[in-house]
Amino acid sequence: MSNTKKFRAIRARQSDRHKVFSFVATAREIFEIARIERAGRTDRGDLFGFQRPQVSKHIHEIRDYLRKDDAVLPNSVVLAFVHGVKTKDLGDGLAELHVEHGDVPPGLIVDGQQRLTALHGIADKDFQVFVSAIVCEDDEDLRRQFILINNTRPLSKELIYELLPTVSGLPHRMSSRAFAASLTTLLNYVSGDEGAPSALQGEIKQHTNPSGSISSNAIQRVIMNSRANGALRDIAREDDASKKSMKLIGDFYGAVMDLFPEAWIGMSPRTSRLKHSVGIIALGYAMEIAYALHGARTREDFRDKLACLTVDGLCAWTSGSWIFNRDENRPWDKLQNTPPDIRLLSDYLVRLVRDQGVRQGSDLEQLRAAIPEQSTFLN
Repeated sequence: MSNTKKFRAIRARQSDRHKVFSFVATAREIFEIARIERAGRTDRGDLFGFQRPQVSKHIHEIRDYLRKDDAVLPNSVVLAFVHGVKTKDLGDGLAELHVEHGDVPPGLIVDGQQRLTALHGIADKDFQVFVSAIVCEDDEDLRRQFILINNTRPLSKELIYELLPTVSGLPHRMSSRAFAASLTTLLNYVSGDEGAPSALQGEIKQHTNPSGSISSNAIQRVIMNSRANGALRDIAREDDASKKSMKLIGDFYGAVMDLFPEAWIGMSPRTSRLKHSVGIIALGYAMEIAYALHGARTREDFRDKLACLTVDGLCAWTSGSWIFNRDENRPWDKLQNTPPDIRLLSDYLVRLVRDQGVRQGSDLEQLRAAIPEQSTFLN
């Protein structure tokens, strides 16, 4: 059964593609015409919704304030509609909105979910809030508006990055990251060859996979670096580039897991620098050297070309110390996700992979002696 809610509103002259209105309504009225749609993923990894989880402490704090007789809430909540709204022009910038609603409200709450949830829990208070409503062209346009509205506010970057691949027409600083975000999601949710789980499947921490142990931002950094000036830039020129890019990154970290299972399987950034952002990003540069200088293309190739890192004492992923050169050493857990530490570890791993041909057996001192004091790889 469908009902119609009417609101007297002010219409703003803004985009020719959108209708933008402002009116007042109670929380109960808003929840009749709009809903909160939490972000999540289907079993196949398809994204649905786009709202962050509720923060119960924040909601209780707002509710405690709103219970006061002198409480005010001047900031507008933002709603977005694709359908279900008809407008009647009343002249002089005024309009009447007719919102048809049923079991599923047609609108989505784009901004203000915590305030509305807090207010909706005060049943005995007839409190109106200002509402800004935008009528969008389609679902993609709605997601775009959500990203642009929330990007200037404290919102999870993980959620913003997951939404990027679903929309177009964003500023360059956002759209340039869309490929990395899309590939990261594929690595996290799609199986590898012959349906076998990849080393990264389910391991990447995203808004829709909070139990992951590897930072999605770290994986995206690896992808963006490679796409700009590395292996993925070469692959971008080929057919089926996305699938091939996914395979290359998946194969590389699969080889890393094969070589260091005790530092990968069941570990977290706190217990292993291999799963820490500093290790993930630094290894990305080692991947580029193995690809460019040694022709590594498959999991087996990468496993062979990175085997030099397994010499006892060279890598301190979970214990011991990193001995980078005669003057620089660091306890295993003191490397952090900072530019200087990423550079330090990257240079070290790159030199080891680059110069692996000098290795004779497992002579640690001979291998270390072959490592020059400085590297220009990241200059």
